[in-house]
Amino acid sequence: MPLEAAKAALLAVMEDTRARGLTALGAAVSGGGDSLALLDLAIPLARGCGLRLEAATVDHGLRPEAAAEARMVAGFCAARGLQHETLLWRRGEPAGNLSAEARAGRYAALASWGKRRGLAAILVAHNREDVAETFLIRLGRAAGLDGLAAMAPGFHREGMRFLRPLLDTPREVLRAHLRGQGIAWAEDPSNADTAYTRVKMRRLLEDLAAAGITPAAIAQSARALADTRAWAERQLSAEWQTRVQVQAGDLLIQGLPEDDEAARRLLVAAIRIVGASPFPPRREALARLRQGLEAGVVRQTLAGCLVTRKKGVLRIARELQAVRPLTSFAADWWDGRWQIGGIWPEGALTAPLAEGITQIKDWRDFSPLPRDSLMAGPALWCKGALIAAPLARPEPDYRLLLRKGFGSLPFLH
Repeated sequence: MPLEAAKAALLAVMEDTRARGLTALGAAVSGGGDSLALLDLAIPLARGCGLRLEAATVDHGLRPEAAAEARMVAGFCAARGLQHETLLWRRGEPAGNLSAEARAGRYAALASWGKRRGLAAILVAHNREDVAETFLIRLGRAAGLDGLAAMAPGFHREGMRFLRPLLDTPREVLRAHLRGQGIAWAEDPSNADTAYTRVKMRRLLEDLAAAGITPAAIAQSARALADTRAWAERQLSAEWQTRVQVQAGDLLIQGLPEDDEAARRLLVAAIRIVGASPFPPRREALARLRQGLEAGVVRQTLAGCLVTRKKGVLRIARELQAVRPLTSFAADWWDGRWQIGGIWPEGALTAPLAEGITQIKDWRDFSPLPRDSLMAGPALWCKGALIAAPLARPEPDYRLLLRKGFGSLPFLH
């Protein structure tokens, strides 16, 4: 029975959490049928495993119904003795695609909540139809193997682990469970708006199913591609061990593999790590970079990275323009990887060294890094004055920490 399989998948997550000595899980619950069913199924299983389960709802402020839906979920949780929190996300200055911004904001809010509450992971309710819809969306964008492969059952975002235990569960099974329990759920009006690509794919799935191409068949193909992707990642890992080394916040590549796909994958991984991007650069942009490398171009930029070549070695460094607006305070990681320890003056912050390098006349005596890398690296500033730049020159009062695991392939996940 599909519902029993869903329960078994959830139970496996609970037992794994307990086996690792962890005590709490979270659930992202919008109030829609998928996430509400996930929560209802998870409650007794978590209690049976002795785990604390909490829920959170993100109110994006984009629909008038959102606040009422969050209150509905809060009431559902209160009736079952669960801790619930409503997380607010508000769009700042528009910077691109609204859906992408809202998704990024949602995961950032959930990750912050999960870390604050001491959660081992956060459960999300992606299901079989989500896998099939995503496959069709990416097919329309001419995605390759990585894009067409099924969603991973787990991933990391903003330093938090997210789990998708229901990827093999049909959406209707979840709705049937709620109906059987007499539990009402919220319907997002945008789910019927064909202006959204995902809604178009949902309608298309109905037509494809009538022709014999079911969500189950599409999901099975996506899983097969995921197996192939896993094999490709193992090959990448072997190449990475022999060709890539970390130099402070830069990656040095000792020549690209002869195989075209192996070279592409290695470059993509390096650019994603240094560029702090959850997504790979577009194929067209990557192709231009590779054409430039083959033509002997020694300096190019892509996806927040500066790619240079010297004596056959590629250096993937951070691009200054990409980090100019980034600032952080004492306990925070700057650019996702750097932290400056020590006693900070009041009002100090971490920002890129940038043109401040002109104040460090002897940086070549202390650092093996090129000027561009140092300028895009961290420095301690206070009211416009440069206090320390430990990447460029060691400072006895300040220590520079590079985040553990930076430069390794697991850092991508």
